[in-house]
Amino acid sequence: MHALDILGDPVRRRILELLADGELAAGEVGRIVQAEFGISQPGVSQHLRVLRESGFASVRAEGTRRLYNLDPEPLAEAAQWFTPFERFWKPRFDALGTELARGRRQRRLAATRQPDQEQ
Repeated sequence: MHALDILGDPVRRRILELLADGELAAGEVGRIVQAEFGISQPGVSQHLRVLRESGFASVRAEGTRRLYNLDPEPLAEAAQWFTPFERFWKPRFDALGTELARGRRQRRLAATRQPDQEQ
């Protein structure tokens, strides 16, 4: 299965977001995903299995718990696939960065002028 097939599912993307913050027990992942998506525990288990089998996640046993970790390598594969398309959004992000910097500069200049005006 291609990395983008894995990332195309919103439940799997959410699980990856959760795992990006660090290792989580399968039960904790299940509680969060069940609450947010209204799917069953077996449904969550199926998504975890797909992530594990596709290499996006790894699992280790700790007693009776199964702890899941994110494996970043398949995400790098997906990012590499997007590289040729960056030309469509990169200039817009660059322009946004310029506008944000300009706004910060204007606020900073306005803040330095205010004390002089109060005197």
